[in-house]
Amino acid sequence: MPGTERVEITGPYGDRYDEILTPQAIDLIATLHGELSARRFELLAARRRRQVGLSRGAMLDFLPETAHIREDPDWRVAPPAPGLIDRRVEITGPTEKKMTINALNSGANVWLADFEDANTPLWDNMITGQLNLKDALDRTIDFTSPEGKEYALRPDDELATIVVRPRGWHLDEKHILIDGNRASGSLVDFALYMSTCAQRQIDKGKGPYFYLAKNESHLEARLWDDAFNLAQDALGIPRGTIRATVLIETIPAAFEMEEILFELRYHSAGLNAGRWDYLFSVIKKFRTRGREFVLPERNSVTMTAPFMRAYTELLVRTCHRRGAHAIGGMAAFIPSRRDPEVNARALAKVREDKMRESGDGFDGSWVAHPDLVPVCKEVFDGVLGPDPNQVGKTREDVSVTAEDLLAVSKTPGVITEAGLRNNISVALQYLAAWLGGDGAVAIFNLMEDAATAEISRSQVWQWIHNDVALDDGPVVTRDLVEELIDQELTKIRERAAPGTFDAAQYGRAVALFTEVALADSFADFLTIPAYERMP
Repeated sequence: MPGTERVEITGPYGDRYDEILTPQAIDLIATLHGELSARRFELLAARRRRQVGLSRGAMLDFLPETAHIREDPDWRVAPPAPGLIDRRVEITGPTEKKMTINALNSGANVWLADFEDANTPLWDNMITGQLNLKDALDRTIDFTSPEGKEYALRPDDELATIVVRPRGWHLDEKHILIDGNRASGSLVDFALYMSTCAQRQIDKGKGPYFYLAKNESHLEARLWDDAFNLAQDALGIPRGTIRATVLIETIPAAFEMEEILFELRYHSAGLNAGRWDYLFSVIKKFRTRGREFVLPERNSVTMTAPFMRAYTELLVRTCHRRGAHAIGGMAAFIPSRRDPEVNARALAKVREDKMRESGDGFDGSWVAHPDLVPVCKEVFDGVLGPDPNQVGKTREDVSVTAEDLLAVSKTPGVITEAGLRNNISVALQYLAAWLGGDGAVAIFNLMEDAATAEISRSQVWQWIHNDVALDDGPVVTRDLVEELIDQELTKIRERAAPGTFDAAQYGRAVALFTEVALADSFADFLTIPAYERMP
């Protein structure tokens, strides 16, 4: 594999990898790590220190040292960039070839090309995903299914704008070593896309755009802003060409929304309400704080729960006050061609969710499947009319306190045996697929990704460690969960089509689930031990 004195690429070499792992890309990876790696580790250490404090009884609040940023009414983020002015529908999905074509053709305004939660970081996935984006911009991508169905791109002016989601700061890329140490997954994904596709995007009248995942503070946003400037300078691209939307999907970040926008203001494209990871973050951060922070089973926690309502309304107010887009959460339903009754009920819920978001002032929202694009678009068309967004709706009526954001105990809902079983089954099915290379998995008519698997396993851990009793059954214990794992695994095996159940793969999934849901200590991210289980 190509490399330099500082950079060693240990992953196997595949067809056309040299188009992505170019000398320019390798140099940019080395430059970014040389300038930013130490700060990355410092910020990850700061996360751990904050967790220690929360576990000992500390509480989150708005930062007094940045009050001057929140109180200054005059600053604004950069105006919307070409291709990001109208974002009423955004579709998400991994960068495999068929998804690339379908997402770009879907009629959505934006495609979140995902190297993170909807992707499994197999070495081949990470490099061929970059190749698929390059080929899409070059219009050389096509796909023929095993049944002979052909997929090709529509004209450029009908395609969604590509916005890439790199891995979070906490994830490594073990196939690239910098001075003998693993590279940052974030910086690798970012550098490879910038080196390969930034100029291609610019040549099409847009630019290199990103979604930034798992951020927990404005200092982490500042690190990204510095990475943007370093990359733009290295590649001869004007500063401010890059635009980034930050997912507010951790509860610490909810207390620093204004500061995050401020740090990225010359590169900002707004904020997104990453609802599933946000729930996971609430559970994780307060997992040892007793029943006050125990949520009901995940399927009963809706966006109308008081603490979720506070979070989303504050996000819209914060964004629009600073001239930024506010993008709503995921509609994860997967339409079924076999059950029109299930479809009708689910589509009604999707419509209701999008009506709430558009009425609250969001400028657009996410869907996981192309068949949901028309529903989301229709709802936002009804609110936006001819306008591309509703940034002018500043929501001066919204006033959210720290207590509002932390009002987890006011969440209605129950914890039942069915909910516990669903968490176990979803986690096992997802982890089996993830370990096999698939990060976006249709389970029970929902598109599941790493975020929902995280909620499932973290709820099980929290219920065990807080002696939670099921509404219709016993206290949740390790022994009970192990018994239900066996039962749910049997159901999965019985539902599987003949010859499709991979016993060895599910054995690995059970071992991983046991590690991240039943151990005495809590794993910060299940994807970290999962990554060590793959080549």
